[in-house]
Amino acid sequence: MKKIVFSHAPFSLDFGLLLLRVGTSLMLVSHGWSKVTHFSERLSSFADPIGLGPAVSLQLVIFAEFFCAIFLILGFMSRIILIPMIINMAVITFIVQSGGGFEKQELPMIYLLVFIVLLLLGPGKISLDGKILKRRSRY
Repeated sequence: MKKIVFSHAPFSLDFGLLLLRVGTSLMLVSHGWSKVTHFSERLSSFADPIGLGPAVSLQLVIFAEFFCAIFLILGFMSRIILIPMIINMAVITFIVQSGGGFEKQELPMIYLLVFIVLLLLGPGKISLDGKILKRRSRY
C-alpha cells in the first residue's frame, strides 16, 4: 500500500508530464487552429493589448497557440517554446481579460500555471527532448 500511495517512480512522473504536456497542448491547438482558419475575419476585431497592432498581435497569438503547442506535444525544445506560451497566457489573463472578472481569467490562468510547471519540470523523458538528451549522454 505504501508503494501505491507514496511512490515517486520515475515512469509515473514522466508519464504524468507527457499527459499534462500533450493534453494541454491539444486543447490549445484547437484555439490556435480556429485563429489560423479564420485569420482574415478575426483581423479586424482582434485585440491589440500591447500596442503592436492587431495583425502582429494575432500572428503572435497564432505562433504561441498553434505552432508552439505542436512543438510542446512533441516535446521538442520545450523550455524555449514555453516562453512565448507563458507570455501569451499572461497577456490574456492580466491585460486582455483583466476587466472580465475571474470567470474570464480562469481558463488562461490554468494554461499559464500548467506552462510554468512544465517550464520548471521540463518535458520528461517521453519527449523528443528526452530522446536527444539520452543520446548525448552516451558520448
